[in-house]
Amino acid sequence: MERPPLTKRLKRYLRYLLIAGMLRLLQFLPLGMARTLGMTLGGWAYAFAARERQKALKSLARAFPEKTGAERDALARDAFRHLAAAALEVASARALDAGLESLVSWPDEDRRVLEAALAKGKGVVFVSGHVGNWELLARRVARAGYPSQSIAKETSDPRLTALVEDFRAKGGVRSIWRGQEGAARAMLRALRSGEILGILIDQDTRVQSVFVPFFGELAATPRAAADLALRTGAAVVVGFCQRDGQGYRLTMEEVPPPDATEREAAVQALTAALSQRIEAAIRRAPEQWVWMHQRWKTRPPQDVPPALAGAPSAPAR
Repeated sequence: MERPPLTKRLKRYLRYLLIAGMLRLLQFLPLGMARTLGMTLGGWAYAFAARERQKALKSLARAFPEKTGAERDALARDAFRHLAAAALEVASARALDAGLESLVSWPDEDRRVLEAALAKGKGVVFVSGHVGNWELLARRVARAGYPSQSIAKETSDPRLTALVEDFRAKGGVRSIWRGQEGAARAMLRALRSGEILGILIDQDTRVQSVFVPFFGELAATPRAAADLALRTGAAVVVGFCQRDGQGYRLTMEEVPPPDATEREAAVQALTAALSQRIEAAIRRAPEQWVWMHQRWKTRPPQDVPPALAGAPSAPAR
């Protein structure tokens, strides 16, 4: 592989030093202070990051055309504030791990959903999205003693990837980097060992995808979760960690396998069902999603079946 130009390598190194240095400082912050600082920084980001702000407003206009411009503006600002606050809460690692159970509540009925899925003995494909605080979701489950791995995309800098991997490992979450050799075998091995395999499927990325409805419009959605579940017979659980007052609450739901017998139809149906659950979670708290992501960037081919193109959006729960 050709090495990047010297200037790009230098920028990456400086970025790594900055992030690593900030993480070393932030780990000592109390959670309340980290949250407050994050809300302030998120407000500044909304004011000054014009390009990302416009992306968020454009996405909100597609998802909520019935809202006024002022309402969408307020939602976008709150999304920036939430995202920054969530990031700094995670970065304050010492206080986070000391108070994780009190910060993230996990009701018994939702815990039983996961335990029942694991009891089937074929592993669990655990699906979520960039909703609430997905890092805390994985950390709370893993530190409760449930063997967990997560599928993730490497950063452009191996040093940053190692930094993320180390942070997650300290919380009990092992990472499978999807671009690394042997990643597919590692995913199958995790499920066959009866473990939880976490995957986020709410972004338009350069992976194998199918088009399913998302806020009433077809969106390219990763198919890996459905493929893995159908291939291995693993149970599928959808879960979220959404802000609830000064803390978070976990919610979980097992999604039954589709009725379709033909493989591609089953992948399509299961991916659509999972995407509907993610949309419902976003509708419950729209300020807790990453609206600056260009979710509908890839457009579907012209021969998409009319029934699929007109499929209804998920209702709020």
